[in-house]
Amino acid sequence: MDDSEPDEDETPTFAGRVTGLWLADERTASPTARETVEAVAGRGLRGDRYFRPADAEGPGVEVTLIEREALRAAERDYDVSLPAGAHRRNVVTAGVPLNHLVGRRFRVGEAVVEGTGLCEPCAHMESLAVEGARESLVHRGGLEARIVETGHLAVGDDVSPR
Repeated sequence: MDDSEPDEDETPTFAGRVTGLWLADERTASPTARETVEAVAGRGLRGDRYFRPADAEGPGVEVTLIEREALRAAERDYDVSLPAGAHRRNVVTAGVPLNHLVGRRFRVGEAVVEGTGLCEPCAHMESLAVEGARESLVHRGGLEARIVETGHLAVGDDVSPR
């Protein structure tokens, strides 16, 4: 067995929820809070800068998630308080171990997503946020995921293993 591949019987158990939804229609635009968004399989979040055309080939960033707990830890450990949406992630969760969901499918609201990789903070995010934001989120910057099943997401929705 390859130790880098998750075992099916090692699926983390959790019961989390969506605490925030953010979309930016352009790369440099400030994200805007939303109450609901449509997650479209293979394409992304309708209205977001990374929403892909139906004929797009290859993998792309369809949705990004970050733990509310990570944002609080950044503030506690680094005294970095990010303005709302400055994290530049689409979905803020509570009670979800995102770093453990690479290669795993899970439900967010009506949609099913699969973690594709950790989403480390970038210099671009820090240039649009506050000094120290990048360092404060290293190894807790969230998760990139692909959308497997189309569905709507709303603030307050459950996030659970599939």
